[in-house]
Amino acid sequence: MTMDVTHNAAEQRYELAAEHGMAIAVYRQQGDARIFTHTEVPPEDEGKGIGARIVKAALEDTRKQGFKIVPACSFVVAYVRRHPEFDDSGR
Repeated sequence: MTMDVTHNAAEQRYELAAEHGMAIAVYRQQGDARIFTHTEVPPEDEGKGIGARIVKAALEDTRKQGFKIVPACSFVVAYVRRHPEFDDSGR
């Protein structure tokens, strides 16, 4: 099974088809920032690194597009804490 993260701009979220459904990382665009408000992985797929994979891809794409990252959901906050290269609080 391929695990490609796609950006669904119309829904303001990143999506990843997991074995038991869709994993998502939802954001709200605000000026030059993307505020990540919710991350969800199907319960049967938790603990497999899917959340980290989708968040990493979402944050990399956000940076590539020139937007600041604002973590607002606990999962993204924890991810950014573990990966300080995505911490834009001082930018």
